[in-house]
Amino acid sequence: MSTNYQTLSFEYKPCREQSERGGADQAAYPVIVVGAGPVGLATAIDLAQQGVPVVLVDDDCSLSTGSRAICFSKRSLDIFDRLGCGQRMVDKGISWNVGKVFLKDELVYTFNLQPEAGHNRPAFINLQQYYVEGFLLERAQEMPNIEIRWKSKVVGVAQNGAPGARDAGVTLTIDTPDGPYDLRGRYVVAADGSRSPIRNLLGLDSKGVTFKDRFLIADVKMEADFPTERWFWFDPPFHPNQSVLLHRQPDNVWRIDFQLGWDADPVLEKTPERVIPRVRALLGPDAKFELEWVSVYTFSCLRMERFRHGNVLFAGDSAHGVSPFGARGANSGVQDAENLAWKLAMVLEGKAPDPLLDTYASEREFAADENIRNSTRSTDFITPKSPVSRVFRDAVLKLSRHHPFARQLTNSGRLSVPAVLRDSPLNTADSDSFEGAMMPGASCVDAPVQQEGQPAWLLQQLGQQFTGVLFRGEQGIDHATQAALDALQASPIPLKLVVVTSGNAKATSSAGVQIVHDAEGLASARYDAKPGTFYLIRPDQHVCARWRQLDVDAVAHALKRALCVEGTA
Repeated sequence: MSTNYQTLSFEYKPCREQSERGGADQAAYPVIVVGAGPVGLATAIDLAQQGVPVVLVDDDCSLSTGSRAICFSKRSLDIFDRLGCGQRMVDKGISWNVGKVFLKDELVYTFNLQPEAGHNRPAFINLQQYYVEGFLLERAQEMPNIEIRWKSKVVGVAQNGAPGARDAGVTLTIDTPDGPYDLRGRYVVAADGSRSPIRNLLGLDSKGVTFKDRFLIADVKMEADFPTERWFWFDPPFHPNQSVLLHRQPDNVWRIDFQLGWDADPVLEKTPERVIPRVRALLGPDAKFELEWVSVYTFSCLRMERFRHGNVLFAGDSAHGVSPFGARGANSGVQDAENLAWKLAMVLEGKAPDPLLDTYASEREFAADENIRNSTRSTDFITPKSPVSRVFRDAVLKLSRHHPFARQLTNSGRLSVPAVLRDSPLNTADSDSFEGAMMPGASCVDAPVQQEGQPAWLLQQLGQQFTGVLFRGEQGIDHATQAALDALQASPIPLKLVVVTSGNAKATSSAGVQIVHDAEGLASARYDAKPGTFYLIRPDQHVCARWRQLDVDAVAHALKRALCVEGTA
């Protein structure tokens, strides 16, 4: 019997801090994660997979209701693969690459987000948030070093000690059905949503712009012959002067977003008497459907000035917010989680100093600014704020029918792509000439490879720890190369090694060195690799350095830079 994630709830259980001296003498946990949404769960799983014990607290006892975040990008799927639940999401989700844009009832143009072959995951899947949370939760429950506490609301935050000091930590006051108790942690990850209680308790705020518009979400269950594509209408005849977005979800549920305007009454617009006629106008008078979930929302583009405050680190909606156009909210939050988890693990294990956590803040603040910029542009195009803006928008849409340059200006939501952290202090600048997108700071792209004669994917070899990728072409591994690989394996920081061969090269994996074969040549092409090219990859699958020839000393120096170890400036 399949799990009904929409109605799943969890039992509250008293914890040992409540029964053993109220927690006053309890040792601090390494990490407390607050919030059991996608970001909090992803952070907890990632930490646990790296051997870090985690306490996860949430003020509720159930998964999210309604579809909410539904569009999960290829990058998020790559991360979920690394967390051990990506395949379940792809199997359940609706995969799509194609989008269509309409003006009134006329198709303006069609786009394909993943036109090239050779990728393990689709550009996007549509999957209701409660499924994403459910699959992540089940993965978290498999981890013996994750303790989940439901109905546990944070009502107090106190920090002690300077960041980086051995005695630094955070004490949370947790309110439960049995009363309050104190919970101590070395670090706290605040993934507690857009209304973040922790942010409020610390007297912090987010700054930005709130858009004066309202949108209706209707999750409609029906049998329909619409293709599995993203359809966006500007000024359609069934909803004039506004916009409409249509997406298919699993279980024959369709997500429809109707622009309503700022003057719409949010309470009235959620009533069936108002929603059903709007849906019928789109689907036709004879359509048979059921309303599964309805919501009216407004949105803002904003962020906290800093994502790190002492030993409290903010992630996801607690740190930043964007409009829903472009699917940048949950996807950027999941990328926050993967950026933060490996850095926390390295600091807690004593392999990196505390300032490494400052780079979480700087890198993800940069990414948030990029998301906000793109989200704001989409919103301005979809909802023109003046007659002149509307004339410009409609002219662009009309020109898009026949002119490719105008399609670059059409903006129904620039869809989420991972930020290129090109200015990160963790990067080592290129000393050799390269072409292509795999510059330091970029997230790694996938490519088909063979592993021990079986089909595999390059990204399956990367992540969880620092990885060196050596492209050898048909040369295989000679004595000099093996000596260099042996020297890298002796690094005080564990370094996984992957050798990529091509052509007729014959090599088998050995201790500490994984051999994969680039049979189609796509890995070498996408990484602009020649025989001898070496990439240093971070645990979150971002490139941090690359060279045309393997230099053990250069790699060691770049590894220290990527960990903020002193003496690498």
